[in-house]
Amino acid sequence: QLQVVESGGGLVQPGGSLTLSCAASGLSLLSYAVGWFRQAPGKEREGISCISSSIGSSPADIDYADSVKGRFTISRDNAKNTVYLQMSSLKPEDTAKYYCAVAPSPWVPLREVNFDYWGQGTQVTVSS
Repeated sequence: QLQVVESGGGLVQPGGSLTLSCAASGLSLLSYAVGWFRQAPGKEREGISCISSSIGSSPADIDYADSVKGRFTISRDNAKNTVYLQMSSLKPEDTAKYYCAVAPSPWVPLREVNFDYWGQGTQVTVSS
C-alpha cells in the first residue's frame, strides 16, 4: 500500500531551524519528483520546493519558491527512501501545515495539480 508520511514539524522560535522528513512506503522515491507544499489558515496551498528523481548520474534538479529561497534546502537520502526539507531563519509567516507530495514523473513544475500522492501534513508553528 502506497503511503507518504511527513514528520518533523513542531514549534520553533523566529530565526530558528527545523528539518522535515518525507518517507514513503510502497513507492520508491528515487524515480519520481518530490515536492513540498504548505498551507496556512485561510490561504491557498503553496508549492515551496521540488526535487527531481535521482535516476542517472546528473545532479538533481531543484526548485524553490521565492518566499523560501536561500532559507530552505531540499535533499534526498535514497538509501532511506526519504526526502528532507531543511528550514532555517524561520519567520512567523512560515507557520503552516507542510505537505509532501510525489509526482508520477521524474520532474514536474511545482504546481499542486502535477502531484498525485500526498501525505497528511505536519504542522510547523513559528512563534516566540
